[in-house]
Amino acid sequence: MKTYTCELCGYVYNPGEGDPDNGIAPNTDFEDLPEDWVCPLCGASKEDFSAEETEEEEA
Repeated sequence: MKTYTCELCGYVYNPGEGDPDNGIAPNTDFEDLPEDWVCPLCGASKEDFSAEETEEEEA
């Protein structure tokens, strides 16, 4: 599974968890987030996130 890390503050978006505090349901892929979605911690845009592979997928 991929997670997405904010390069500015380190917040990790996990698609399995979503972002319920901001109306994003669990199992919402990063690519399916609204274009105006921002990091809930620092307000960075989607362009400021980088994809990370979790160990589950590497195994």
